[in-house]
Amino acid sequence: MIATTVTVYVKTGFTEDFIRHTIENHKNTKKEPGNIRFDFLQSKKDPCRFLLYEVFIDEDAILQHKKTTHYNKWKEAVESWMAVPREGVPHDVICPAGEESW
Repeated sequence: MIATTVTVYVKTGFTEDFIRHTIENHKNTKKEPGNIRFDFLQSKKDPCRFLLYEVFIDEDAILQHKKTTHYNKWKEAVESWMAVPREGVPHDVICPAGEESW
């Protein structure tokens, strides 16, 4: 399994639009067979800072996700609202060890 944290800083005035589009992406990503988890978080200290926590079963599932209509629609919609380019950092999952533990 691969967990990726994606930090996004959204320009002031675009947070509600970003939230709306990201919720739609979240709902569709959760339906993908290779997705284990997709959390969408907003900073308590900075309402323009968001964190996406995504877990996929393997690299192929991530590649398939990036080909989906909903992901590409999200990416195109939100890109101009970002104050800086988003930063995704992939991680190997140590615990929980198995998909059934999620």
